[in-house]
This record gives sequence, structure tokens and C-alpha cells, in this order.
Amino acid sequence: MIAQISHDIGGLEAVDIIRYIQQKFGKKAVFSTSFGIEDQVLTHLIAEAESDASIFTLETGRLFPETYYVWNRTLEKYKLSIQAYYPDTRAVEELVSKKGPSSFYDSVDNRKECCYIRKIEPLHRAIKGYKIWITGIRAEQSMNREGMEMVEWDDANQIIKIHPLFHWTLVEIEQFIKSNGIPYNPLHDKGFPSIGCQPCTRSVQPGEDFRAGRWWWEDKSKKECGLHVTTK
Repeated sequence: MIAQISHDIGGLEAVDIIRYIQQKFGKKAVFSTSFGIEDQVLTHLIAEAESDASIFTLETGRLFPETYYVWNRTLEKYKLSIQAYYPDTRAVEELVSKKGPSSFYDSVDNRKECCYIRKIEPLHRAIKGYKIWITGIRAEQSMNREGMEMVEWDDANQIIKIHPLFHWTLVEIEQFIKSNGIPYNPLHDKGFPSIGCQPCTRSVQPGEDFRAGRWWWEDKSKKECGLHVTTK
């Protein structure tokens, strides 16, 4: 099926990829948004294509105020339902009670534990039962993502992932946002190309890697939280 989908959408514009997904999979498709600039483009395209794809976001409890701002503006503009998935309350209570609210700074294992509780486990619930997972991944975002394909099998989550914006450049994203009046996170204008949880995200300097601002204290990290690891 991967090969067939790849063949079918090869050369299509992003909105036509969304329409293809709608035609072939309908309500069996789900889109994950973190309200970053790429995800805002996809939300616009999903609305334009009148797609039946479900939309969800992971509410980790540690988001920037600016993220909530663009979340509200997105709801106002597109009138789409965006399902919020929260981490398991008991798991968060146990983590914070045992290790404190900032244990993720202490070690890579602690950071991954926090990511699992706040993001990975809720993600499993969010995509369960769907066949297609639409994401805003672009190839130029990092070396790790350059090795991905526009259509791929995510073995860890047992789902097909499609990245309609995979070959888009940041300049194309920004131009599309401006041309279509799409609401976006104001942190993007302050040097934040990748926006996650507030304690784990900083701005980047000119010339730094796209994801240098994520978990910046981990010099040897691959700068991924585990959401887009395709193998177990």
C-alpha cells in the first residue's frame, strides 16, 4: 500500500494530497497539530479541501502562552474541531511527586520519561484506530528528517504516515502563511522555528540547526522526542 500511495501522490500539490487522502481514506485519516507554522498550513489545506480527517493536538500541560493564543485563533478562523489529548493524570502526578517539575534537565532518560508521559502515551490514544496519520514534517527541518519519505510505515505506531509538505522549503511555508492570512505562533518571529513545551524550547541563532532550540542542553541528542520514530 505504501508504494501505491507514493505513486498516486507523486507530483501532486499539497492540497491535492489532502483531497486524495479524503477520497481514499475519509474518516480513517487523522492529523496531528502542534500549531507550528507547518501545521497551520495543513490546517488551512484541510479546511480548504473539506476533509473529514480528524484533528488532534497533544496538550502536555507545559505549552507556551503563545501556543494557546494561536490555538484559539485557529478555532475562530476555521471552525474545525480540534481534539485535545492530555497525559494520564496519575502518571504526571507520580513523576512530579518523585522527581520534581523539572527532572527532564537532569538526564536524557528523565527527559525521555517526561516526553513519554506527556506526549507519546497520549499520541498512542490519539491515533488508535486510524489508517493514515498526516503530519507537517518537512525534509529540510533536520538531517534526521531528510532520511524520511513522504509516505512511510510507522512500525512503532502501526500506521501509515503521510507528510504533504515534505518537499516544501521554509520560504514557501512563510509565503503561503502570509498570502492566505493564516494565523501562526508569534514565537516564529522571535527565532523559534520549532516550538514544543516551554521549558524545553529556546530560540535559535542564525545558522543554527532547525531543532537546535529543542532540548539544547543535550549536546548529543538527535533532537527528537519519539513522536516520529518509525521503528520500535
